[in-house]
Amino acid sequence: MGPAKQLLLTLVMPVRDAGRCREILLGMKKRGFGEGYFNGFGGKVEPGETVGEAARRELKEEAGIDAVAIAPVGVLTFHFDDKPMPWEVHVFRCDAFDGLPAESDEMAPKWFRVDEIPYDSMWADDAIWYPLFLAGKKFTGSFHFENTTTLVKSALKEV
Repeated sequence: MGPAKQLLLTLVMPVRDAGRCREILLGMKKRGFGEGYFNGFGGKVEPGETVGEAARRELKEEAGIDAVAIAPVGVLTFHFDDKPMPWEVHVFRCDAFDGLPAESDEMAPKWFRVDEIPYDSMWADDAIWYPLFLAGKKFTGSFHFENTTTLVKSALKEV
């Protein structure tokens, strides 16, 4: 038997300097998987698309902005006991974009100071890997969930 197939996804977090503080744009998920959580912007890589192209497309679809400066910073693998295959999520930082964030049918964007990120309204793994993301580091990680939202095992390393 060969290795397990993985679902390929992207996740983009726009960041900006706002005076004396830094901010990150997160979206409140309005429907579907992850509904009710703040998260970055992303989704499935479509056939014929690179992960970078998918990241830009998803950011436009979900937040209404066009990435100008986008860089890959991490790869996270998610294992859900109630999903048929692991998810390979390519994480991107967006340091510049065109347009103003706008609500979509899927996400409601909101800027947060990096010292006020609402981890209590986010996926449990976010508090583990966001510090590396916010410090400008590159990383890989693996997270195992039971009953969709209960984090039972994690591993993270800087690369």
